[in-house]
Amino acid sequence: MSFQPYVRTDILPEQAPPSTASGPIAWMRENLFATIPNAILTIVAVYFIFSILHEVLPWVIKSSWAAGSLSECRDVIRETYGPDSTGACWAVIRERYLQLLFGFYPPFPGGEANGSVAVEGSMMAYFRVNLTFVFMLVAIAPLLFNSLPRKMIWFSALFPFLAFWLLWGGSIWPPLMVLAGIALGGVAYGVLSKAVSPLAGVIAALVTPVIWWLLLAGPVAGVLHGIAPIGILDVATDRFGGFMLSVIIGVTGIALSLPLGILLALGRQSDMMFIKAMCVGFIEFIRGVPLITLLFVASVLLNYFLPTGTTFDLVLRVVIMVTLFASAYMAEVVRGGLAALPTGQYEAADSLGLDYWKATRLITLPQALKISIPGIVSTFIGLFKDTTLVSIIGLMDPIGLTNVIRADTNWNGIVWELYGFIALVFFLFCFSMSRYSMYLERKLKTGH
Repeated sequence: MSFQPYVRTDILPEQAPPSTASGPIAWMRENLFATIPNAILTIVAVYFIFSILHEVLPWVIKSSWAAGSLSECRDVIRETYGPDSTGACWAVIRERYLQLLFGFYPPFPGGEANGSVAVEGSMMAYFRVNLTFVFMLVAIAPLLFNSLPRKMIWFSALFPFLAFWLLWGGSIWPPLMVLAGIALGGVAYGVLSKAVSPLAGVIAALVTPVIWWLLLAGPVAGVLHGIAPIGILDVATDRFGGFMLSVIIGVTGIALSLPLGILLALGRQSDMMFIKAMCVGFIEFIRGVPLITLLFVASVLLNYFLPTGTTFDLVLRVVIMVTLFASAYMAEVVRGGLAALPTGQYEAADSLGLDYWKATRLITLPQALKISIPGIVSTFIGLFKDTTLVSIIGLMDPIGLTNVIRADTNWNGIVWELYGFIALVFFLFCFSMSRYSMYLERKLKTGH
């Protein structure tokens, strides 16, 4: 018996892998049904999700968007879907969504806010708030994406003063005087750090603006306003509300707590006993006190420590307390990143002959912040959600406005629709921050 040798002269064409090795079936086998306990948990979870959706989806779908009251909304649902049907009354969102977004802020210059949709068609409705929000997106863009021109950072630095003037109104000179105090602090730092020492420059940079703001900023702003009365209609703090108030407190607290938290973390690791004791005392005190207690201090007790006749805006007081609260937690997150660095990084900085500030700015702090990205963003998300606590001290955030809306006899008794809309908006904000955190981690390859 002879064998005929065979040598293949052509390449076999590529074939698709079997369905059990790739695609949705392979994914389910690997992630949902890999083991018997895994399969049981998957079936239980699917049943649980199906049971919830079976009850919730009909309530969401069988709803009414056109009604003037809760009773009218229920009548429309019964006429449309049957006498025993129940559903969501989204008409309250359609009628009061402007109030949930802007509170009682005047929609027009010199106008009054009524929460209705009557002002929806005008381009001037809530113009100042919308313009501030657009400017905010432009200001944070170069901080989030380094592909944008670096010159936009100048606008980011000027945005807080512009936003304050647009939202609160009044004369343009007080915000400019606050900005002038920061500029004077920078000049004092540049002069004394070269003439005396870097520490003297830092002290001068902190003391000079405070002296300017306490003693000279007000009188100079008054004189300048008398010469050139430039300003817009001022809006009282009690008109602020809705998601506008939550964004103001949240964004300001996030922007200020990060640098302050970094300074506290560096101060806690300092070799100077006084600075270390001050930072440790501040961090431990703030972390040991509930935020709601600090908010009550800001709204009630702070007036007792101010000179007689002094008026301090309530929103600004809340922003300060929220910033201090978040900065203490931020300091611990950053300190964890600094502690995670190997000692070789500090030794490498010393071997290069770098002083403390250059080593911190160029070597240790960037790596610590990269390690701390998940914790930093988690603190930001928690801070933004904690802005709802201001309703307890009388500020009309979205949660506080639900009581105002339900006080109307037309919408007395409505609950789930309002809280569902508020939860959805908060989810969009927090989910966006979470997605950006994951994008930043992938970009910096923090896991390698």
